[in-house]
Amino acid sequence: MDASSSRRKYRSAARAHARAQGEYFRCIDHPLTYGAIDIGSNAVRLLIGDVVERDDHPVVKKTSLVRVPIRLGEDVFESGAIGNAKRDYLIKTLKAFRLLTEVYGVRYMRCCATSAMREAVNGAEIIARVEMESGVHIEVINGRVEADLIVSTFWTQDLLKDRSYLYIDVGGGSTELTWIERGRRVKSASFRIGTVRALKGKVNEAEWGSVRAFLEDLRKEHGALMAIGTGGNINRIFKENGNAFGEPLSRVDIRRQRDRIAAYSFEDRVKLLRLRPDRADVIIPAADIFLRILECAEIEEVFVPKVGLADGIVYDLYMKQHGHVRYPRSEYVPA
Repeated sequence: MDASSSRRKYRSAARAHARAQGEYFRCIDHPLTYGAIDIGSNAVRLLIGDVVERDDHPVVKKTSLVRVPIRLGEDVFESGAIGNAKRDYLIKTLKAFRLLTEVYGVRYMRCCATSAMREAVNGAEIIARVEMESGVHIEVINGRVEADLIVSTFWTQDLLKDRSYLYIDVGGGSTELTWIERGRRVKSASFRIGTVRALKGKVNEAEWGSVRAFLEDLRKEHGALMAIGTGGNINRIFKENGNAFGEPLSRVDIRRQRDRIAAYSFEDRVKLLRLRPDRADVIIPAADIFLRILECAEIEEVFVPKVGLADGIVYDLYMKQHGHVRYPRSEYVPA
């Protein structure tokens, strides 16, 4: 057999194998597998989650979590617009994410963009270009929808459902504060206070005045408050402190870990503490934001369930498709 015939035979066999593999993957049913993309100010995340239907409540099992540190807020909070380099980086990231969802057999996916995209003066232009080239639809959500999605994860956690909590979500561009009673949002607000924004020196002190007013109203009405903290930075502080899952993190512990990490140079945080470079610089302002909020609210402990916006998106997709029938008593509110 000559070389040309050998190549043709190989290509034919490869095509047959690919077709067989394609049929195999199409036969795998993933009815409770969902995809969530969170385009944040610091990073862009893809969560592929399987929903496990427990008797008491559903649980989102993280099958795959991919995080790319694009840091759109670096451009937006400095110049007001997203530059071409970040745009192209986002296009490549979403292309890769779309392919991953296909490999995992994801049928339903939602892609949400938050603070940086909300504020970018060229946001509409960037979205049009990114959607055209990546094939991924981007939904820019406001602070209230963002807070609702994050808070919806309450129903996936082993928390006392008859209690009231203050949800504190600290992101790269904004902080969402939400007061929930028996799992329902009663009051929420979004503030332009975030880790990347703080690094750029773009946090207006007047925003902290609004935070204080929000918390003072809650204290007057409800007395002592309990808190739930979400976001990658509080998750890392929780890990650094060595808490067992479900054990609250005290304000004293947050301060101790904040000061311990701050004592290291940026380089040593990466080399010795093994923090990612895009975590090593924002974890200190994140700790400062949490501490200031907890002090204003006179809260001594915070629960850290290690969930975020992407988990809320997965839960929301599931509830819209199946969960509203299976768990009617969860008082689900679509976001």
